[in-house]
Amino acid sequence: MTQDEFRTQLRRHDLKATRQRLAVHEVMMQLGHASADMVCEELRQRGSAVTVASVYNILSQLADFRIYNRLLSATNKMFFDVNNAHHVHLYDRHNHSYRDLWDEELQALVNAHLKRRKFKGYSVEDINIQLIVRPTARKAKS
Repeated sequence: MTQDEFRTQLRRHDLKATRQRLAVHEVMMQLGHASADMVCEELRQRGSAVTVASVYNILSQLADFRIYNRLLSATNKMFFDVNNAHHVHLYDRHNHSYRDLWDEELQALVNAHLKRRKFKGYSVEDINIQLIVRPTARKAKS
């Protein structure tokens, strides 16, 4: 999402394109998947004085409006994803990082299965598939 597309998304939700929101988005576009700590550290390296709490609030607000997605890691740390298209995530529990996995067949299987299921008192709002992985011995050496 370009800065102009991001600004359009903000306007759609009556949010101002503040300097901090734009800076956070720029970093998120570079990182793809990140925690508030990671974004804050990158902003500090770029010379911006911003608190982790401010970054977390911005990321949470963007996730609330579905501009970004939330991802809860296997260690219960909140990550955010700039790509809100339906896709699977690989969470590397060793390196604490995410990768997108585009597997349309898996998505279709899960969607088809859930269409046949009813959850009394609930409707499925979204599906978030996260595979928790660790590097193989060969991958760890490279």
